[in-house]
Amino acid sequence: MGQTLVEKIIGNNVNKTVKPGDIVTVDVDWCMVDDIMVPFAVSKFEEMGFDKVFDPDKLVLIYDHFLPATQVDDSRHFRVGDEFAKKYGVKNVHRTEGICHQLMTEAGYVKPGQIAFGTDSHTVTYGCVGAFATGIGYTEMAGILGTGQLWLKVPETIKVVINGKLPGNVSSKDVILRIIGDLTSSGATYASLEFSGDTIDDMSIASRMTMSNMAVEAGAKCGLFAPDEKTCQYCNIEYTDDIKNLRSDEDAEFARVMTYRAENFVPVLACPSLVDNIHPVSEMAGKKVDQVFLGSCTNGRLEDLQTAAKILKGKHVKEYLKFIVTPASRKIYRQALADGTLEILSDAGAIITTPGCGLCCGRAGGILSDGEVVVATNNRNFLGRMGTSKVEIYLASPATAAATALTGFITEA
Repeated sequence: MGQTLVEKIIGNNVNKTVKPGDIVTVDVDWCMVDDIMVPFAVSKFEEMGFDKVFDPDKLVLIYDHFLPATQVDDSRHFRVGDEFAKKYGVKNVHRTEGICHQLMTEAGYVKPGQIAFGTDSHTVTYGCVGAFATGIGYTEMAGILGTGQLWLKVPETIKVVINGKLPGNVSSKDVILRIIGDLTSSGATYASLEFSGDTIDDMSIASRMTMSNMAVEAGAKCGLFAPDEKTCQYCNIEYTDDIKNLRSDEDAEFARVMTYRAENFVPVLACPSLVDNIHPVSEMAGKKVDQVFLGSCTNGRLEDLQTAAKILKGKHVKEYLKFIVTPASRKIYRQALADGTLEILSDAGAIITTPGCGLCCGRAGGILSDGEVVVATNNRNFLGRMGTSKVEIYLASPATAAATALTGFITEA
């Protein structure tokens, strides 16, 4: 019997063949702690009695949720993180460079075949380069910091196969939202979602990141893409035979196989207030919107900003509408500045903010109040996430977001 991609990654780490349900202890290649969880992870680390970090070079601290600080206590998180880094020799500290899930691959940390854990559920994003990556709590992270290891159960695999060419107004965000709608928010609980097919092969790494990022919204433990030449170019590594082997065998056993034709996808929205409440944009067209948010670790990349700029070039957003644009990283910000994308968005009336999590986590600007409606490109629309519990949050692709900002009503691009 062949092996799935996730079985190969974990098996390579523990040097034995594994199968779904096996409990194994893995050696961790990378661990990431974000600013929200820094004080709690540090406190647990000290409580457990550790006197050194297992490997300071494999730990990355990233300040992204609380930048710029909006509450008095936020600065404590930065102070605790800096003191910990200084005490234990941690050099990989990112204070203003962008969102953790963008930086962990963009900055060259996580590579194909590796195992990474982070103190945020969207750590699954790193599956875009063929790495097993998942979110954990601060107690588990404290244990990793002291030992370099963590036990996990080998997940079964749900294989998603997509072939064909996507319609011009459909992006990977529409694709993953549709899949989540079909699976439901619990349909992939503790499974590995593995994406394949020639549609997937044609996707950029940025588009794949969007899909890996949202795998957890169906309950998945990880969202994996088999690494290819694009992956290796992005990671600045050689496309070796070992990497070529990081894909499911033809005779691998899957818990479920979901098959799609790309031509059948349409622009969709996740409607309030569940990520699996999916409807075509055409069904919701005409609903008045107060604010549009373009950004986050889901859709704050250069291609996302460029998509919006193409729609908004030479035009202006609706006069009453607030259009907030937050690039996912400083590198993306500079690229969008250099190629004129930010100028186009600014001329169209966008409020362009510093790279970071921003409105997605309901902190750095743009909070809404009772009765207001927002169309956003991030990954969650839970009650109260962007303001009061009476705010309506619709999740959409960058194209739908830009078209909506232009008209002031939910609009299909």
